[in-house]
Amino acid sequence: MTHTQPETPAPDITVDGTGLLCVTLLLRLRKEIDDAEVGTVVHVIATDPAAPLDLPAWCHMTGHHYLGPVPGARPVYALRLAADARVTRPDAPWHRADP
Repeated sequence: MTHTQPETPAPDITVDGTGLLCVTLLLRLRKEIDDAEVGTVVHVIATDPAAPLDLPAWCHMTGHHYLGPVPGARPVYALRLAADARVTRPDAPWHRADP
């Protein structure tokens, strides 16, 4: 019996962070999802070697659901926007907006 990975949902939004450091990538990601609806699936293309650590950590901090890496040739990670997500600062998306 073979086990297959569950399919990663198709993206509603794709954020291309090719060549960006995670700090800049998170700025772009935050801007792209600002008006997106709850449940939106976001695929993030991230070439920064820190992305496999930073993206799950950012999802944990904000409350969005980290879905994991997307199989394929490019380094892509998936997340789903949560209803109860905590807002981050527009200029510093690694910090919560609330004090």
